[in-house]
This record gives sequence, C-alpha cells and structure tokens, in this order.
Amino acid sequence: MNRLLVIAKRLLQAVPTVLGIVIITFLLTRALPGDPAAFFAGPAATAESIAQIRTQLGLDQPLPVQFMTYLGDLVTGNLGQAITTGQPVLQELISRMPASLELTLFALLISLSISIPLGILAATHQDTWIDQLCRFVVTAGVSLPTFFTGLLLVYVFYFLLGWAPPPLGRLDIISISPEHITGFYLIDSLWAQDFETFWSALKQLILPAITLALFTLAPLARMTRAAMLQALGSEYIRTARACGLSNGKILRTYALRNALLPVITTLGMVFSFSLGANVLVEKVFSWPGIGSFAIEALIASDYAAVQGFVLAMALLFVALNLCVDMLYTFVDPRVKLDG
Repeated sequence: MNRLLVIAKRLLQAVPTVLGIVIITFLLTRALPGDPAAFFAGPAATAESIAQIRTQLGLDQPLPVQFMTYLGDLVTGNLGQAITTGQPVLQELISRMPASLELTLFALLISLSISIPLGILAATHQDTWIDQLCRFVVTAGVSLPTFFTGLLLVYVFYFLLGWAPPPLGRLDIISISPEHITGFYLIDSLWAQDFETFWSALKQLILPAITLALFTLAPLARMTRAAMLQALGSEYIRTARACGLSNGKILRTYALRNALLPVITTLGMVFSFSLGANVLVEKVFSWPGIGSFAIEALIASDYAAVQGFVLAMALLFVALNLCVDMLYTFVDPRVKLDG
C-alpha cells in the first residue's frame, strides 16, 4: 500500500511537468513555418478555400481560444485529426507505438548484452587491449550519427552482401501481419506459433536495432566501466579480498551490485535518447513507428499530430522515470522511494 501511495505521489508531481510540456508544444507548433490549411487544401487551392479550411480547423481563432479548445479536447481524449493521414491522432499513436517500442527495446537488449560485459571487462583489465576496445567502441558510438550508421549498414549488408532483407518496414512483402495482441510482431507471431512470420519480423528488425544499439551502447559501456572502477577501488572491496573471497563473488555480489545504480540512471536517460534517435532510424528503414509519423507531421505543419507525438513522449518519460525509481529499490534496498 505504501508503494502505491508513493507511485500516486510521483504521478501527481509529474502533472505540472506534463502541463508545461503541453503549453510549450502548443506555442512551438504555432511557430512552425507553413500553413496546415494550405497543405490540406492542396497546391491548386484558392485563398477563399484555404480561409474556409482554416475556419474549419479553428486556426482563425486567437491563440488563447485555440489553447482552451485544445485542453478541452485533451480532457476527453481527443487529440485531433492528423492532416497527413486523415486518421485520429490517438488512433495513429496507438497503432504505431508498438513498432517504435519493439525497435527501441530490442535495441536496448542488444546494447545491454554488449555494453555491461564490455564495461566490466574494461574495468577489470584496465589499460589492456580490452580497455582500449571499450574506448574505441564508446568513441565510435558517440561520433557516428544514427542515420549514417543505418545507411552504411543497409549499403553493406543489403546492397553489397545481400544478407539483409530490403529496408521496407516490419515485414517483407510476402508476409502477413500476425493477429494483433500486443502489437509487438515478435511476441504476437510466437503467441500464434507462426514461426515464418516471426523469422520475417526478426530479419527486418535486426539492422535497425543494431543501428540504434550502436548509439545507446556507448554511454552504457562508459558508465559501467567508470562505476566498476569506482566500486573496485572502494574500501569494502579491499576488505572482501582480505577476507579471502573469490574474485567472481566480489565482482557479482559487491562490485557489480553497487555499480548498477548509476548504470540504471544512465539506462533511463539512454532510453529517452533512443526514443528520439529512432525518428531518424525509422525514416532510414521505412519503419512505421511514431518517429516517422512525427517527421511527416512536421513537414506538413500538422499541429495536432506534432502535439500528440510530444505528449505521448512526455507521458512515456514520466512512466520511465517512475520505473527507474522503482528499480532502484530492487537493486539497492537502502534507496527509499520517498527519499
């Protein structure tokens, strides 16, 4: 019960943040170049037809009136209609969110499986070739833009070697989407025991996930190495060694557990960054997620779609921060949720 009260308290504390994001997003979208009414009317539209569409969209009203109308729609769950697709924004976000989350979570899984062992090895073999490899990976991951990495992987593994499928979305052209359960194609196809669709979805997912993983791997490996070096140089580690404990037990039980807290903090930040970085990755690989939806909305100055995208990201970040706080208490019981 106490944990539920703390969660409710954190959610209430996030309300001003979300409200501030709503206000800033509303104002920034109105500052975008272009006119959504002109885009909706088409290139052959007259000034009268554009003015009529502006009236229908409510864009002829003063900004305070538009904002109050927008808040009223938010309360009822109406995020507006996307000009680029003609569908409700909420429906677009719900249908596209699983694609983005599947890509991001799979990329983080790859990143964690490489960065944490690499950071531990670099810390326990300081100034050796393993440590130099970790530094090289970190430097390369930070230096290479995600869109460049994605294009390079497509060129090498699809165009030159022919090992990867064409970057045309979540499935190849001959596969059918599995029955919608979670929206995650890997999970839904396994649930339906459709291994052919699972293999097709996995092949399409590998290259964009590796592209995003290379971006997220660098900060995780660097933080793991730094946190492990600090832990290994602590008094309690020297005491544990003096007591005759094995190196494996010292690393697993004492050093790694104490080094995980900053790594978890970095993981939360990296997850946030990757949700932004996958906008470019989705565009390169024609991935039908909310990132590509946001780019199309920005090009068209689609106010409702952009505002819905930013609001969805804000709510995800709030939920993510809450999950990170909860994870702290499992890794280290000394950390208090209400502290």
